[in-house]
Amino acid sequence: MKFGLFVENLKISVNSIRSNLLRTILTVLIIAIGIMALVGILTAVESIKTTISSEFQSMGANVFTIRRQPSGRHGGGHRRVERKNISYEDATLFKNQYSFPARVSIMTNSSGSATVKYENIKSDPNISVYSVDDEYLLTSGYEIDKGRNFSSQEVLSGENIVIIGSELAKLLFIDNESGLDKFISIGSLRYRVIGILKEKGTAFGGSGDKFCWIPLQNGRQYFAASQNTYIISVMPHDISNIDLAIGEAEGLFRSVRKLSVYDENNFAIRKSDSLANMLIENLSVVTIGATIIGLITLLGASIGLMNIMLVSVSERTREIGVRKALGASSAAIKQQFLFESIFIGQVGGILGIILGIIIGNLISLLVGGSFVVPWLWVLVGVILCFLVGIGSGYFPAVKASKLDPIVALRYE
Repeated sequence: MKFGLFVENLKISVNSIRSNLLRTILTVLIIAIGIMALVGILTAVESIKTTISSEFQSMGANVFTIRRQPSGRHGGGHRRVERKNISYEDATLFKNQYSFPARVSIMTNSSGSATVKYENIKSDPNISVYSVDDEYLLTSGYEIDKGRNFSSQEVLSGENIVIIGSELAKLLFIDNESGLDKFISIGSLRYRVIGILKEKGTAFGGSGDKFCWIPLQNGRQYFAASQNTYIISVMPHDISNIDLAIGEAEGLFRSVRKLSVYDENNFAIRKSDSLANMLIENLSVVTIGATIIGLITLLGASIGLMNIMLVSVSERTREIGVRKALGASSAAIKQQFLFESIFIGQVGGILGIILGIIIGNLISLLVGGSFVVPWLWVLVGVILCFLVGIGSGYFPAVKASKLDPIVALRYE
């Protein structure tokens, strides 16, 4: 009996909604816009977060670097010392003396505007050339697609061999030509290609695969410049010991630089995930802002839904009187109006969630993010719309259930 009454109230609610279709559509759209703003922005943020994390994970989350101190940094409480480039001697001395269980690599940017040529195919003068050692492949997070890495002997002897990025390989070697063991020119120098890296790219529109790696000594011989600074990358064997590894590296490099206990560091140590964490923290502010905007919009939508339900109660006063005269209880009347309110809220919520996921992912894809479905926020959206439906419909439902049937039947 109770189930039959439940179904009957549900049918009456649906018929009432269909009879006021324009008003219902407008209310659904108001709720959908609120949920769309909330879910859309949060979807974009979650997608960008996922992309940032995966990009930096591929760079090696357990890697930290020692590099030149950026300008403007000053540690209070310590004597300021002159900022200096990290020299080749500094880097090699550190690598030879660092005893912590870890891989250590050395690299430097030898050129950022090189022209690379193969036969009659020539690149623009925007190719980066990095001088690296044999450990850099592992600490950089790249993988070999074809060919092999440098050997330690080749790095020390400075042979004219090169490993190239996938984008540069596609530019130089067309028609599925392998490229391995082919000779290319970097500026006026000829190099034999021994390896091609797997595609990695860079998030948010970058072009991370348009470069060459040459042996460290070769770069020092042909691309050496007095202002060159080297970057030391350290990858501990056990990621859980990364803070210990950083502490030992800092102490050793201070010794290499001959700094006293009163001197501040004139070099910087950065974890590879520090930038990712900073970006994600900034995105958290956007998340809070998006949540506030969405909740304010939903509040406006709930007020609008309540007003519409109150108008509906007034317009259907005689209908309520007839139903009560025929034996409908106050609880049944209340249930009917709550059904209507919840139904409108859920339809608006589902529409808003779908639009929010689509728009959020479109925004994310435009800035180089990946497609995600934020299931947590989808669930939150459904719950919020359910609460909006109950909150907006409860007062009108109570008002309708308390109408006196005699007074209601006289209502014009």
